[in-house]
Amino acid sequence: MSALIERQPGNRHSIAIETTDAAHYAASRRRLTAAQRRWLRDSGFEAAPGTFALLADPAGKLVRVLVGVDAHDPLGALAALPASLPEANYHLASEGVPADPIQAALGWALGAYQFTRYRQAKRAPARLVVSAAELQQLAPLVEATNRVRDLVNTPTEDMGPKQLADAVKQLGKTHKAKVREWVGDELLKANFPTIHAVGRASHRAPRLIELNWGKSSHPKLVVVGKGVCFDTGGLNLKSSDGMRWMKKDMGGAAHAIALAGLIMQANLPVRLTLLIPAVENSVAGNAMRPGEVITTRAGHTVEIDNTDAEGRLVLCDALAYGAEQKPELIVDFATLTGAARVALGPDLPALFANDQTLATDVLAAGHAVNDPLWQLPLWRPYRRMLDSYLADFANAGPSRHAGAITAALYLERFVPAGMPWLHLDTYAWNDGDRPGRPRGGEAMGLRALFAFLQQRYRG
Repeated sequence: MSALIERQPGNRHSIAIETTDAAHYAASRRRLTAAQRRWLRDSGFEAAPGTFALLADPAGKLVRVLVGVDAHDPLGALAALPASLPEANYHLASEGVPADPIQAALGWALGAYQFTRYRQAKRAPARLVVSAAELQQLAPLVEATNRVRDLVNTPTEDMGPKQLADAVKQLGKTHKAKVREWVGDELLKANFPTIHAVGRASHRAPRLIELNWGKSSHPKLVVVGKGVCFDTGGLNLKSSDGMRWMKKDMGGAAHAIALAGLIMQANLPVRLTLLIPAVENSVAGNAMRPGEVITTRAGHTVEIDNTDAEGRLVLCDALAYGAEQKPELIVDFATLTGAARVALGPDLPALFANDQTLATDVLAAGHAVNDPLWQLPLWRPYRRMLDSYLADFANAGPSRHAGAITAALYLERFVPAGMPWLHLDTYAWNDGDRPGRPRGGEAMGLRALFAFLQQRYRG
């Protein structure tokens, strides 16, 4: 959180940032000196979104920054500045285009992120001065987002199933939660056969990690995250391009871990269970084969049509186990399908829900916090696409149509009828650098779900 610092009484040693746009630029210019206006003219600044101009006093000291903003993108208003402005303290001026101070400061903090595990930062970010109340509100969101980014950015050699378990254990220690896990063949003894089947070919044992927190009198909430730490595709081997970034296939687990942290830090009145099935989908002599039939924890028999449709397999046992606890709500996060990205692109997670009121509330929460989601339907006639001639159903099918929907329909079979359930098919990744969204791991849908849960359980 070094990019955001608390305003101290009497601290006037910060530089004003004034937000402006084409409609307000003339008013912004009128507040400046003749020399500053001449500098703006000569430098070609026209208040276009994403541009900024440094303004100095007669002695050459930086005293103000003009920033062109887009009123439709409050989160991006200041997001490019921490890495672009000279290292110093800044504050959001009262003049100019009205800017939501919380959204602007959040964008600033998200834009200051740097992943430094394997190399030093090129420079320290510029710092934004905020009030104590703003810092208290923003710090958990920024830390949770950066937790997702750090977990996803870490290569698999340093972020395998055990390291995911360590992350959950550290979270449990911080919040005095109980953590347990089933590792390797313990999964078979405890009846988690699909998690074991996906991960058994790796030299690092598969596992299911469970965290429990909260009072028994509170409503039960189960959060599940897909933790495929690397996905080769198994015997249905991915191409080199398809495999290149598969360290991010545990992005669902990263989101679930971060959301659990937010819930516990906010002390939401829920009885939380976090479930992380953590595996590597590898190739070896004992790898899961196409055509095999697995009896899942829920008792359904599943034909393995494609070993690269492994995420739904590890999730289905975790969902079945979570449902046994009769929760008031189940939420799962998964980097599940390329089809969701084809349909919605990299920025919009696909939301599925078995209750429309639930979906509407989540979509509204995401809109309110500038963390958008897009609902796709659980179109049940498409269940036929997963028909099997010898098992209850298959994990995939021959058609390339509606891949995100059929994956969600597969998961829905493991949630009892009438039990509220939300499924987020998220990308968890930025393909390139943009203001507030650096290349690499990304939290997508995290703030939306947390805002929804705050409204649901706090009112």
